[in-house]
Amino acid sequence: MRTTLFLLAALVAAGVHAAPIDRQAVVTRHTPHLTQLDAWSPLSVGNGRFAFTADVTGLQTFADHYWKNGTATETQARWSWHTNPNPNNYKLADANRDFTAHGRTLGYPTNQRSPAGQWLRENPHTQPLPRIGFVLAGKEARPLTPADVSAVDQRLDLWQGHLSSRVTLLGEPVSVVSAADPGTDTVALRIHSPLLARGALAVRIALPLGYDLKVKHNPPLDWSEPGSHRTNVLEQASTLLAVEHLRDSSRYAMTVASAAPLAITRPDPHAFVIAPARGDTLDITVSFAQEGRAPALRTADVLHASAAHWRKYWQSGAAIDFAGSTDPRAKELERRVVLSQYLAGIQLGDTLPAQESGLTTATWYGKHHTEMVWWHTAHFALWGRPEYTGRTLDWFRRTLPAARAVAAERGLKGARWMKMTGPEGRESPGGNPLIAWNQPHPIHLAELMYRADPSRATLQRWRELVMETAAGMASMLHWEEARQRYVLGPPMWIAQEIYDQATSMNPTYELSYWARGLEIAQQWRERLGLPRDPDWEHRRTHLSALPQKDGKYVAIESTPDTWDNLASRHDHPSFLMAFGQLPGDGVDRAVMRRTLDATLASWDWATKIWGWDYPMVAMTAARLEAPELAVDVLLKTDGPNNAYTAAGHNPNTGLPVYLPGNGALLAAVGMMAGGWDGGPTRPAPGFPANGKWVVKAEGFKKLP
Repeated sequence: MRTTLFLLAALVAAGVHAAPIDRQAVVTRHTPHLTQLDAWSPLSVGNGRFAFTADVTGLQTFADHYWKNGTATETQARWSWHTNPNPNNYKLADANRDFTAHGRTLGYPTNQRSPAGQWLRENPHTQPLPRIGFVLAGKEARPLTPADVSAVDQRLDLWQGHLSSRVTLLGEPVSVVSAADPGTDTVALRIHSPLLARGALAVRIALPLGYDLKVKHNPPLDWSEPGSHRTNVLEQASTLLAVEHLRDSSRYAMTVASAAPLAITRPDPHAFVIAPARGDTLDITVSFAQEGRAPALRTADVLHASAAHWRKYWQSGAAIDFAGSTDPRAKELERRVVLSQYLAGIQLGDTLPAQESGLTTATWYGKHHTEMVWWHTAHFALWGRPEYTGRTLDWFRRTLPAARAVAAERGLKGARWMKMTGPEGRESPGGNPLIAWNQPHPIHLAELMYRADPSRATLQRWRELVMETAAGMASMLHWEEARQRYVLGPPMWIAQEIYDQATSMNPTYELSYWARGLEIAQQWRERLGLPRDPDWEHRRTHLSALPQKDGKYVAIESTPDTWDNLASRHDHPSFLMAFGQLPGDGVDRAVMRRTLDATLASWDWATKIWGWDYPMVAMTAARLEAPELAVDVLLKTDGPNNAYTAAGHNPNTGLPVYLPGNGALLAAVGMMAGGWDGGPTRPAPGFPANGKWVVKAEGFKKLP
């Protein structure tokens, strides 16, 4: 039986067309279905730039309960930002701390606790869009509580992007069908209930001031100071309400539209209550825009566009099917993969990189972390959807002037990428300016784009980005005459974020990534008909050796205590990435295998680990041709931060939503299914060939 299955898979890999995967069957068998309130699993609709997250009522009726007890229910758009006034004219240099290394002293903006540092970290920050929830109206008017709701029946149709929610309220049925428009920032709501006809139920749309910035992660909406922002009605008619929200220099527009007459009241300056003028059905769209007026769309059109968009999404790119597997973990892995693809489609791949909580809630003031861009977007290219990777990579291209300015300030060539930033591309104080493993990401992602489309047009599109990034990386290396080698750092903050930034030098992962990034850049030069850059080549070939001790790799040469000190065995075991995410420049395979075994045996998972670490370690196991270990660590249950909710989210400590975990899962499964350069030629080489895993895969690209 096993021989037959692998022969079939081999024929597929060789281009002999076996029966394609029934993608709709794979997707629909993992439809989220809730029959009771679950504050950890609100469900969302969105388009990658805009998302609407709902509780079991289909709206955001119990937003405070969800925020306090699980995951917030919010409306977000990636373009919606606000900046507090800066009367002190704080500049990044005002948060500088001096670091002395390699014969010079240079200021880096690492003082986040100073007044300047705090303001620069908090600004700009994401601006939430309105909360949309049910309220009781008429004689029975009062706030709703979770106790008012029974008979929950909520399903998310992943194939069409439709969220259907049914509950019983005050003994009467209430149903909501919602969807997001793929082309505009619009949520469509089709609501039906006898309570609407009685005037006992309505929809309240409330526009908050913003977030409470005293809370760094998952902040509550701020309803204070109603006089410090404005909500202006631009137009009100029987079937339409158009408003704009103004806060300092920030603005967004909202339009509520219906084909049937509406009853609209305004109980306070920043809230509207909407109900049908008659009847038991309320069909509305709520649209948002940064400039001008938000569009007025029809509910039916949005539902139709959503269905067409999601059918196309699922039918494009790669797919994987574990049906027939007898390993009891296969079903759960398939569920995580399907839901992570959906979440990636609604939360990631915008032209502005996503924050780590996507469009569900706010973390780090809404700013994105460029070291997470690989986890957030590389999987799209591996899964045959490179256009999503390209959208995010375009941000780097647009932001090159800011990165060049950072490089010039630090005496570097080319571009030096910021770590924690908003749409303006300005760095945020803290350890962020010293992070280095984000630097090669644009080059590696550009290479994935080239593999998806190995054309001259691809080379020209990303040429400047690749070359400027490589120039910056090369100039960050320092020549050590005594040992005739180039070193990386200090100062620097390595991926395993526990080491002293002032003294850190030669981390294993970053050294290997520097070699790979410079080699890719040289290959791009050759593809463009240019010679290899001799300076880059000298630096690449004279990089320090990857640090090891007692036959195992350590995190960093300057503090080589990984295997001597338990306190150094928590957070990311990033040295493994040199032969997992990366192909292993400078890696000795036997040493890496001993390092992997030691990590699995003695890493302190309980103290601190992140959701993306599990897939990352699995990628190393796969590249070492240990597929059983790869699956074991991918689905490890005895460590924190590796669970997935009914909605598909990967909560991490203090973070109910953590999309790097979802993205890393997809990258790991993509690699395990599609293979990697120089890997085994059998189909799905990262999965065990033990008869327990039946893996049908199509459309995957190899990981370099």
